[in-house]
Amino acid sequence: MFAQIKSMGLLGVDGFLINVEADLSQGLPGFDVVGLPGAAVRESRDRVRASMKNCGFSYPVSRITVNLAPADVRKEGSVYDLPLLLALLKASGQLSEPLEDAAFIGELSLTGEVRPVRGVLPMVIAARDAGIPRAFIPAGNAAEGAVVDGIEVIPVDSLPSLLAHLSGERPIPPAKPEDFPELSAGTGSGVDFADVKGQLAARRALEVAAAGAHNILLIGPPGSGKSMLARRLPTILPDMTPAEALEATKIHSVAGTLPGGVGLLRERPFRSPHHGVSAAGLVGGGAVPRPGEASLAHQGVLFLDELPEFSRAAMEALRQPLEDAVVTISRVNASLTYPCAFMLVAAMNPCPCGYRGHPTHACSCTPNAQKAYLAKVSGPLLDRVDLHIEVPPVEFDELASKGKAENSAAIRERVNAARARQLERYRGTPITCNAHVPPGMLRQACPMTGEAERLLRGAFDRLGLSARAYDRLLKVARTIADLEGAETIGAAHVAEAVQYRSLDRKYWER
Repeated sequence: MFAQIKSMGLLGVDGFLINVEADLSQGLPGFDVVGLPGAAVRESRDRVRASMKNCGFSYPVSRITVNLAPADVRKEGSVYDLPLLLALLKASGQLSEPLEDAAFIGELSLTGEVRPVRGVLPMVIAARDAGIPRAFIPAGNAAEGAVVDGIEVIPVDSLPSLLAHLSGERPIPPAKPEDFPELSAGTGSGVDFADVKGQLAARRALEVAAAGAHNILLIGPPGSGKSMLARRLPTILPDMTPAEALEATKIHSVAGTLPGGVGLLRERPFRSPHHGVSAAGLVGGGAVPRPGEASLAHQGVLFLDELPEFSRAAMEALRQPLEDAVVTISRVNASLTYPCAFMLVAAMNPCPCGYRGHPTHACSCTPNAQKAYLAKVSGPLLDRVDLHIEVPPVEFDELASKGKAENSAAIRERVNAARARQLERYRGTPITCNAHVPPGMLRQACPMTGEAERLLRGAFDRLGLSARAYDRLLKVARTIADLEGAETIGAAHVAEAVQYRSLDRKYWER
């Protein structure tokens, strides 16, 4: 006796079709799962056996062979519990309803409850693209499954309710996006730039960074407000486009970090890993590859506080993702690619004690200690950071001032306007912001006045910029012009961009 049920698998951040084939034959009773199953898939035998018995079905006393096709791709996770059980019910003649036009996804408890699994959103998208008209998913994943158009998504909370639906006894209504309230596009963290006292230069630099999705490094003594500024950056980031929201949500769905009841992420991600994070934890990897913090920050912000305290391996692992906006993890069985188009925001002290250059607090570090501390941050990594900003101590008068600074909503309005100009400029291309413009498009996207070009040439020679730094400086100047609504980059735009590239000469002697 043979039966086949459709299910879905994950490869990176994309789903693919899996055929769960069950065969019952004569011989000594046994249960074998083939088709490169992982540990969680092999353990499904025990969950399925208990679920069948506790839901009133007879467990087949036969030689059971289950194949997960295609057999040359490794299968991981508990997503195959539900289709495996249904295949056994069909093969043993305990289920007669036709199931050929649907895909089944879900983990089973020992009592037949259907539990949520990772990666439902990309799997439902793949099922739709494969022409499957219906997908049965765990009720706990209904919000993310409901956002996919062109396929009927049925949320299932238990095996008995699924069978009652299939028999027509108690139909389950399909999940609809309107059944789940979406998060607003604004930040729900309760922080605002209006809380920041002083730091006008740093506020301006963060506005430029947000408008063009540029990487930024904040350097200053302890207590100057570096972390405070960085944590308020999400409040001025531009609204995500539907495509960006879908990409970010897919990654969090695969990683299992999508909040319950949320369909699409509306707020840009903000990830702040501890400096003890490993290179694999930062960019992804592991025996069973998972997205790292860089991919979880896709379309958002990756904040590295106390940058020199991160391991050299972790920092250097970011060099390629910062350049290509993707992370490729190669293993013997597969090579997986995760998107990671994020803004890098890093903060650090100017020396080990933190008080180098402080106007009132003497630095206690030796010159060699200062050099060793700064040497932890490599030149190639610095070259990939667009803006280097000094965050000085805040004066007493600024802290005691009762006046309110400009709030995040006002800054966000300017950032959204600048990003709208960029979306219009790059319409018809996959580019959404200035930071991601490839070198081949720079000349077309960044027209300059003659005075601006002469100023840029002088800065290039005087500062000894690399070709990469030149490109990044030009992109920052383009963003500054967009904030002012200018089509052509002027000398003032270049001058401001140059000052954001010169701080590394103060600390990292060239």
